[in-house]
Amino acid sequence: MTSTDPKAKITIAGAGPVGSTLAIILARANYEVNLFESRADLRKQKAYLGKSINLVLSDRAWSALKELDLEQEVKSLAIPLYKRLIHTVNGELKSQNYGNNKQALWSISRNQLNECLLSHAEQEQRVNIHFEQRLHHLDFNTSCASFINQQERPYQQREIEADLLFAADGAYSKVRRLAQETPRFSYSQNYMEQSYIELTIPADAQGKHQLDKHALHIWPRDKFMLIALPNLDGSFTCTLFLQHQGNPSFQSLNSAEVINSFLQENFADVFPLLDNPVENILNKPENPLFLVSVNPWVFNNKIALIGDAAHAMVPFYGQGLNCSFEDCRELSALIEQHQHDWQKILPAYQAQRKVNADAISKLAISHFEEICQQASKEEFLLRKKIEDKFHSLYPDLWQPLYTMVSFSADIPYQQARKIGEQQKRMMDEIMCIPNISECWQQEFVYNKLKQLVEKIT
Repeated sequence: MTSTDPKAKITIAGAGPVGSTLAIILARANYEVNLFESRADLRKQKAYLGKSINLVLSDRAWSALKELDLEQEVKSLAIPLYKRLIHTVNGELKSQNYGNNKQALWSISRNQLNECLLSHAEQEQRVNIHFEQRLHHLDFNTSCASFINQQERPYQQREIEADLLFAADGAYSKVRRLAQETPRFSYSQNYMEQSYIELTIPADAQGKHQLDKHALHIWPRDKFMLIALPNLDGSFTCTLFLQHQGNPSFQSLNSAEVINSFLQENFADVFPLLDNPVENILNKPENPLFLVSVNPWVFNNKIALIGDAAHAMVPFYGQGLNCSFEDCRELSALIEQHQHDWQKILPAYQAQRKVNADAISKLAISHFEEICQQASKEEFLLRKKIEDKFHSLYPDLWQPLYTMVSFSADIPYQQARKIGEQQKRMMDEIMCIPNISECWQQEFVYNKLKQLVEKIT
């Protein structure tokens, strides 16, 4: 199959941000694309019914969007976050820049991003979008799929023939569930002890943000935490990550009195800003956090998983969608590299992307533990100061792990994780220097770190 073949057709299951982006890429590579979504057109809905945490975009996402000439339009819908602001239990604020003055994470509403990408996919002449179409059956040998129109009664199945099918249908992928019926398909889904509930800090009376809007706010409390991400309307979307059971946990927060005491004790500075937090925690269902690992991602070189369908991960590094957009960008490069030969493209896609998705999934888990347990501690803050200073002195020798992951799209996740492990061992040695908190700015500290780095380079 080649893109010049007038019969070359590709089905995409799932019209979220990843499916919409992939549709644009494939259409511009001259493929006929049918994009199917089980839900109604969200652009016509008054309220977004999905369950999701606000999205954070960094350089890997921007690399993909830039190639589609969408970077600036999407940035107009987002707010740059130049730092992390740690709120301690006693109300003290500790600031940590994410990188240099030009480096930022970008907070964006999933709904607004999806609407933007859907509209651009719809403008592509080779893309046909079908809403309220639920995937019913899939032939993994032919990539022929049957969909049910959820508005019709009685239900009628509609068979869609295609040369390829991409599953971009998210963390609860129907394609992935159907793949479990195929031979030699390995699948695991592991839940974290924590779940989450979303809360809101509304804009003030003047429609302004009540906290610094150019920061990601974090209230780390050992095994649980609260975060806040800004929205364009002056509000913040807050997410409470808390254990499912135990004390404290969502199960233990079973009365208004208990919830009120929990919030006053742990989040006294932000409690007055939250919109009906007691009522929301009492009445909202908690949402689970889980990560998915599957193998293979590709079936008979006819069907492939992409995005969360292939590698759903926990959100603590803010890389879930960034990794997914990178899937799309690298797939686009492989189409060009292998001149539309899908017998070569899809095996190469799986080989390149799976190891990197596995790496960032593991980093996301460890980052949660680091932020919750260490972020407000003096030793952690000192480590970051030493790393930042060494990076400024020797930028070619040292990039902090967070910089490699979030601001260095040319460094694969797998490589960043390996380098990060080496850096941790070296920093452990530096932190053992007697009175390091007193002498950390002295030249001999950085000479020693330089020697450690040069031993392995």
